[in-house]
Amino acid sequence: MLYVGTPHGVNRCDEAFRAGLAELGYVEGKSVFLEVRAGEGKSDRLGELAAELVRLKVDVIFAPGTVVAQSVKQAKGAPPVVFASAADPIGSGLIEGFGRPGGNLTGLSLIAGPEIGGKYLELLREAAPRVSRVAVIWNPDNPALVPLAKEMEVAARSLGVELHVVAVRKADEFDGAFTAMVQRRVGAFVLLPDPVSLSHRVEIAELALKHRLPAMYGLREHVEAGGLMAYGVDLRHNCRRAATFVDKILKGAKPATRPVEQPTKFELVINLKTAKALGLTIPESLRLRTDDVIQ
Repeated sequence: MLYVGTPHGVNRCDEAFRAGLAELGYVEGKSVFLEVRAGEGKSDRLGELAAELVRLKVDVIFAPGTVVAQSVKQAKGAPPVVFASAADPIGSGLIEGFGRPGGNLTGLSLIAGPEIGGKYLELLREAAPRVSRVAVIWNPDNPALVPLAKEMEVAARSLGVELHVVAVRKADEFDGAFTAMVQRRVGAFVLLPDPVSLSHRVEIAELALKHRLPAMYGLREHVEAGGLMAYGVDLRHNCRRAATFVDKILKGAKPATRPVEQPTKFELVINLKTAKALGLTIPESLRLRTDDVIQ
């Protein structure tokens, strides 16, 4: 098991994955032994940690996201790899196709396609219709986010929104990112899903509230931490579901022919307490389409 941040800091993915194994009858320390490595937010350590797991001759590596899965794929002699939240597994080079991945990686994707980038903007505009300048915060080192960012540029033009791209690669860059957004007179922002931002979701929510900026996130964990709204899949479900892929591989299935699952359900989550603090009144039409409301 390899993580970019800390195992317990990544939206409880580690907990969900272990629960999935337990549901399948695996008992830690008896029928399954788990080796955990974490980059503590330093993606440049992932290659070294992946190589360490390969040297331990583990049977399968659970590498939840795109960046960590790529690091394992590049490790010489890597065993089968299961991912749970790859945003663009084909575009980022993890697999050849959804039906037949073709290599030694398989798992679950985080989004059905880059079109969700446009959906982020549409929903944010519904919640904050007066906003005309929107920033998109993303990690350029995460290749899976490239098509999302491009799709948002197209959507912004059709919606008449002025889009500002803000790059954040490390946790200590968020403060400067918010300063830059204020200087550009940005009225709201979209944060594209990434392990670095997820690990620092509380800090980001506090900064958004401090600068009174409505925000759309790709994962509900940000809303649970105080963010305004999110649209996307239940990542904990994906991490739990990934255990079934590991189970099949341990029983002889080949990743090359094990289809990658694409999401079929997306949930809209809104934090009404945050909306009130920002002085926003969420339209009834939007509230009626909300899957979960945090008071």
